[in-house]
Amino acid sequence: MARRMWKSQSGRISVLATIGIFLFVVASGVAATYLYIPRLYTQKLSANITTNAQVPQDDAYQAFIGEVYEKTLNNYFDKITDEQLSELFRLGVAKLAKADAVLPSKDAVGVKVMLGVAIKDKTAPEKKDFTAQLANIVLVNLKPFGRSGILSEKQQQALVDTVSNIDHSKDLYAALDLPKAASAQAVDDAFKKKETELAQKAKTDPEAKKQLDDATHARNVLTDTKTKQRYDKTGAEPTVVSHLIAPTVAYIRLQKFSPQTFDEFVSVANSIADKPGLDSLIIDLRDNIGGAVDLLQYFLGPFIGPGQYGYEFWHKGDLTPYKTKTGWLASLAKYKKVVVLVNGKTQSSAEVMTTTMKKYRVGVIVGTTTKGWGTIEQLIPLDHQIDGEQKYSMLLVQSITVRDDGQPIEGKGVDPMIKITDKDWEKQLRAYFDYPPLVQATKKAWDTPPSQ
Repeated sequence: MARRMWKSQSGRISVLATIGIFLFVVASGVAATYLYIPRLYTQKLSANITTNAQVPQDDAYQAFIGEVYEKTLNNYFDKITDEQLSELFRLGVAKLAKADAVLPSKDAVGVKVMLGVAIKDKTAPEKKDFTAQLANIVLVNLKPFGRSGILSEKQQQALVDTVSNIDHSKDLYAALDLPKAASAQAVDDAFKKKETELAQKAKTDPEAKKQLDDATHARNVLTDTKTKQRYDKTGAEPTVVSHLIAPTVAYIRLQKFSPQTFDEFVSVANSIADKPGLDSLIIDLRDNIGGAVDLLQYFLGPFIGPGQYGYEFWHKGDLTPYKTKTGWLASLAKYKKVVVLVNGKTQSSAEVMTTTMKKYRVGVIVGTTTKGWGTIEQLIPLDHQIDGEQKYSMLLVQSITVRDDGQPIEGKGVDPMIKITDKDWEKQLRAYFDYPPLVQATKKAWDTPPSQ
């Protein structure tokens, strides 16, 4: 891989969005992030800031904003100056106050003094709301727009649940009219009953088809010992599904990268390893929204070997390489022909996996250009809080991911080796693998929506 800095490729990114600041609550879209959950920064505010501004002792609101300021300055992916960051805070205060705002100095202290002036006549609830909105406005308006923000505890938990593939609105047992923790045998019996009731109706009734699909999914999860135990304990559903799409072709779909995904993948690969005649594999990354990026150092090892340079992240002008932490997986060795499916909803960690597999020629990448979501967000706790009943954290873009050609994934995506929109895509695939069963299986897989 060409080890070129993003700066030298496309020019330095502006850390500010447009001058018009938008109120934006970072509650939507967080499922599509790269996320570092375990590594949390806990830097303390510097106590020695020299300025000509007269600064009173910080109250809770100034301390909160000061910490957001310093942690943004230290951890944001791009180089950002005090002048740039303090100006963004000034614009935020002006937007919220609907009046011009003055910075006594272009640094953290100046921002805190400005905040104190803006909220001095407000009630306590108004001060809390103003301060939280200001922090969120500033973070949201960092480039890329809308990727960073302030998260409440509820939003933090929702983010962690999404990455872990936990959906509290769903009850798999209820899909089979069973109480929670029913036995696997009871699940199987209930599914057969449900299938008998719905099979004929599902052919013409979309609602009946959905109910049958939900029941089938519940049966698959709750009759497997490992997935049932995980679901009963945590509520996490499987992120890896597989089946034989043809007698000689295995199909494995990765829905997202959750903490359990690597173990699920190994288990699935091992479970079909002894099937006779298998020699081809389709890995489906379509609609994969990414997730826990830490997994990739483990996930890529079975495909490219141990201690290999898998990918690089860009942070403040420097590229950091990451090596694989696992090695070859014996149950994958039998597959001599591999196709990887991607589309415009393949994003985040899935895009990094795609570009690495493309770089190492693990398989043939077939589909459409991926989404181009190339940021890594870090969940950062805050030591200073403005509300005893609510604890906030920062979600901040900490790094940018890089393609196999040295270009950023952000805004560009990863191009497939074969575009499925080409009229002769099947001919192109046959040029790689002159094997009709795999070409036919690839067409069948692409024609089937990834959610089914």
